[in-house]
Amino acid sequence: MKKNYFLVLLVLFTYACNQGKEAKNEIKEYTIEQFMSSIDINGSSFSPDESKLMFSSNKTGIYNAFEINTDGKNETQLTESKTKSTYAVSYFPSDERILLSADNEGNEIFHLFLREQDGTIKDLTPDSTARAEFINWSRDGKYFYFTSNKRNLQFNDVYKMDIQTFKPQLVYQNNEGYELGAVSQSGKYLALIKIITTDNSDIYLYDTENQKIKLITKHEGEINSQPSQFSIDEKFLYFMTDAGSEFTYLKKYNIENEESSMVYKENWDLMYAYYSYNEKYFVVGINKDAKTVIKVFDNKTNEEIMFPKFSSGNISSVNISKSEKFMSFYVSSSQSPRNLYVYNFEKQNYTQLTNSQNKEIDPTHLVDAEIVRYKSFDSLEIPAILYKPLKASSLNKVPTLIWVHGGPGGQSRVNYSPMLQYLINHGYAILAVNNRGSSGYGKTFYGLDDLKHGEDDLQDCVYAKNFLAKTNWADTAKVGIIGGSYGGFMVAAALTFTPDEFAVGVNIFGVTNWLRTLKSIPPWWTSFKDALYKEMGNPETDSAYLYKISPLFHADKIKKPFMVLQGANDPRVLKVESDEIVAAAKKNNIPVKYIVFDDEGHGFRKKENEIKAYKEILLFLDEHLKK
Repeated sequence: MKKNYFLVLLVLFTYACNQGKEAKNEIKEYTIEQFMSSIDINGSSFSPDESKLMFSSNKTGIYNAFEINTDGKNETQLTESKTKSTYAVSYFPSDERILLSADNEGNEIFHLFLREQDGTIKDLTPDSTARAEFINWSRDGKYFYFTSNKRNLQFNDVYKMDIQTFKPQLVYQNNEGYELGAVSQSGKYLALIKIITTDNSDIYLYDTENQKIKLITKHEGEINSQPSQFSIDEKFLYFMTDAGSEFTYLKKYNIENEESSMVYKENWDLMYAYYSYNEKYFVVGINKDAKTVIKVFDNKTNEEIMFPKFSSGNISSVNISKSEKFMSFYVSSSQSPRNLYVYNFEKQNYTQLTNSQNKEIDPTHLVDAEIVRYKSFDSLEIPAILYKPLKASSLNKVPTLIWVHGGPGGQSRVNYSPMLQYLINHGYAILAVNNRGSSGYGKTFYGLDDLKHGEDDLQDCVYAKNFLAKTNWADTAKVGIIGGSYGGFMVAAALTFTPDEFAVGVNIFGVTNWLRTLKSIPPWWTSFKDALYKEMGNPETDSAYLYKISPLFHADKIKKPFMVLQGANDPRVLKVESDEIVAAAKKNNIPVKYIVFDDEGHGFRKKENEIKAYKEILLFLDEHLKK
């Protein structure tokens, strides 16, 4: 009896210790307010003396411009906007005046603003109906280039603006629907892009002195080409292309002899490639399996500059200062938002300037993304990003959401999303599907959804359930679908065309009537219109097909709980589309939740709206999917 008594005590003691460990390692649930208290920052511009960096931050609830010393001290808010997000563009080359960009609560009619050193702000492009986009500074720093559609809302003309008079001067009148790709150092040359389809484009070289233009990418078949930059001596134009390749790579065009040659290639798409101000360094950004990989090379030796490795994230968004002594960059991961750093090339050390994560959140309680692949209906391999809740197990099976990215032609990437981490933290697995038609996996994969939208690409989402069924932790009876923009269309398509496959759908700013959307695209998308028609269909000639794939006209098939979120100022997906499909779905006597944000456009820019939206999404899912 005595021996058994001590055995019982030992068991109880061991159990108590284990309970203590479990309590210590317990995953805490966080509120959406805590997640949204983390800060999103982007952009970086060095001050003329390179002692400060300017960036955009939503610390105040919407985006404003901030600056911080390169030693990480003295962060200062530069703009005080309360109603519309204002983004930092650039310091002036020789003083600390700054350029800003802002639209009107999501209507995407962006203007350029000047902030004087005393804090006063002036609209430099005041036409209320026209968009303006900054391109770059002239080499001498006396003016900057920008595009505007104020002459013709359908086309972007090229202007330069003297920074003493702030009077715009027309450089190129665009009557052919080109897009500006690059400006040479003296302004002698412009590199223009003619978008033919989403798979096919051309580059034209325009000489501003003799006003002559010539095609420099003559080709047969479908090849995409995109200007990158001109060399300092204006002898070469660097450009990205996928000629003869599944993936984009960098070439250079000799302006004098009109010959092109290879510069740099990887086995993945190059997202960007450029030389620093005096061409000391060469920078490439690689889209490697939904992650950004940055490489920087010494241009004289061709040796790669070795930077510190970050176990908690990846480097992205590199910007090298004009003196080429410093480099700003961001580090982020699926568990932590972007943070801004500065690197000193001479000292070979770096300084972290920001700490964006809310200190109340333990990053180890968040989920690290995992790249997975599975076979679709035709054995095509589909890449996806898996977020498995830390508490999920064979004894605790969890509901799953199929996340579909925007587009068409977008890509889910490994980065930080407060919304996704909020849902995961509250017990939902996320499988972000990069269905056929997604970018980043070669041009063949990219073109596989042309004129098959809501069909083959939707089946890629349906077949994701087979992947989930092979896990021992996913509750396959509780699989929903969620997405934004094009992903929102896929949600509505899933509930109408495959009404028994998903238990619930959440449509965020999604298209539901392609006939209306394609007829009402914003005028500044005119140059892209034919490319969009080639992929989606022409509303004048393909109306039967577009009717077939538009969920609105088949809404009587919806029989699962449906949630729709819409921005009232959305210029891409008009509010009337969401109004109509919500009204149609309600006729089916199913749960329908509809939320309209009066001060948003195509996507969220205000934290208070994101908090409301994500909280409502979780409540909707808890009621209709988790139970």
